[in-house]
Amino acid sequence: MLTKFAVTNYRGFSDRIEWDLSHPGNYSFNTFAIKDGIVKNGIIYGPNGSGKSNLALALFDIILHLTQKSRNQHQLDTIVNVYHPEDPMSFEYIFCFGQNIIEYYYSKDISGITKEKLILDNKVLFNLENNVLYMESDEFPMTDDTKKQLANSSNKVSILGYLWSVYPLTSVHPLKKMKEFVDGMLLFWNHEERGFAGLEEGISYIEEYIISNGLIDDFTRFLKSVSGQEFKFKAANAGDKQLICDMGIGVPFSKIRSTGTSSLTLLYFWTQKMSKATFVMIDEFDAFYHFDLSFKVCKKLFSYSNQIFVTSHNTYLMSNDLLRPDCNFIIDKNQIKPLNLCTEKELRWGNNIEKMYRGNAFEV
Repeated sequence: MLTKFAVTNYRGFSDRIEWDLSHPGNYSFNTFAIKDGIVKNGIIYGPNGSGKSNLALALFDIILHLTQKSRNQHQLDTIVNVYHPEDPMSFEYIFCFGQNIIEYYYSKDISGITKEKLILDNKVLFNLENNVLYMESDEFPMTDDTKKQLANSSNKVSILGYLWSVYPLTSVHPLKKMKEFVDGMLLFWNHEERGFAGLEEGISYIEEYIISNGLIDDFTRFLKSVSGQEFKFKAANAGDKQLICDMGIGVPFSKIRSTGTSSLTLLYFWTQKMSKATFVMIDEFDAFYHFDLSFKVCKKLFSYSNQIFVTSHNTYLMSNDLLRPDCNFIIDKNQIKPLNLCTEKELRWGNNIEKMYRGNAFEV
């Protein structure tokens, strides 16, 4: 699981911002949202321009040099903060896999990685800095020439990516678990345009996917369960690429569905992939939802075993009926904190935290 992330000098973050998931509060309700002492589910709120989307994009920068997963390139382009264009961007990740703690740090400029360091259980496995590479020889035996070539590579190859590709790791090795975790990370959004990063290595067409996998009836039940909408689809034939609604005559589903239903269709597609996902983030997941639908969708999302977080402006979700104060985060002024750390008051089950938020009771 991811326990902590920090980024510096990236997009709108000129100063370092840290998101800590490793210190949940002591609440006895909605315990599903905490797993092994780490926050598993959460919602991030904040004013427009506070950094919700940029935080998500920064967190998923890791897939750019460690995976071959698909991504919307213009969205995930690594963009340095405009006030410090000559300074490198820095990224920090801490993962927990059972009893093992992995710390992974790297810095990059527009040409690629300039620094990279990995620590396993307080032991430095490698450190690249100033074109000099230290490598823990017992774990990864390597000649001096190889280290020099890696340290001075013209394409600034990732040392961790190189180790993953060259050195065989057992299935229980912490670095193998880290690779599986990063490979399973997924970010997606549906606002001005749809997009995603991670998990998949190609592009799928949603309606074609539903048809080819025999999911029409399941999709119909999904729409009814979360939104109350009832659609009757015609039986599909092999090779069909779009869903057809039976309305006396056949009408393409894409012609009659609302924007909100289109967003639900995207959500349904990704829920079919949840068994492969490890860490999921959905930016402005409910941009086209009724507030009650947003609540139901969150209930469904948070029932999965993955770490799942969403960003939203919908304060109706800021309720102890859905989550808990330590799982509702506010991002503002280059900081992100859970509600229980934004006030000196002790927050209890009976507190109306949405009303408190609207009344400016929380200070980041």
